[in-house]
Amino acid sequence: MEFIQSANLGGTMQETVQEYTQRLLSYADGKDPLRLQQTAPVKLAALLKGKTGKQLTQRPAPDKWSVAEILAHLADAELAISWRLRQVLANNAIPIQAYDQDLWARTFNYARRDPRQSLANFRSLREANIALLKSVPRKLWENYGVHAERGNESINHVVKMVAGHDLNHLQQLQKILQGSKERSLKKSAR
Repeated sequence: MEFIQSANLGGTMQETVQEYTQRLLSYADGKDPLRLQQTAPVKLAALLKGKTGKQLTQRPAPDKWSVAEILAHLADAELAISWRLRQVLANNAIPIQAYDQDLWARTFNYARRDPRQSLANFRSLREANIALLKSVPRKLWENYGVHAERGNESINHVVKMVAGHDLNHLQQLQKILQGSKERSLKKSAR
């Protein structure tokens, strides 16, 4: 779950790692980040309801990810977060390796992944991560990892980042699906 802005995930705007981090944190500002994380799979499922395979796999632009690709990214990001949470909770100040989300998308063929299976994977991993976070003493949330690109990140910080990451992608999915709906209406009006 590298939060670095890329052409696939965001707009044409380029942001520094710090700017992107602040933007994600702002999405969850003043809200309960665990609650936001709990509701994300439900909101994603609602967005997918009644959508065709074409709507889910069509890219909004050649350099942008489809709904299916974003869902695969969310599932794999949650897998990475699962490991990072456990590492940091058990080993304060441990180094955290970054990964290249675009490389993962190509290597693991996000474009061909079943979006509903990706959602199921995401939901399962998210439920396990939330259960883990709720099970450990809150004092452990002060533990931090030293991320290779972003520096020190406490569990408390990561929980907020993940909530913002969810909200960021929910907004993107809504835009993609709204654009898909508008294109379909234009075609049927012809």
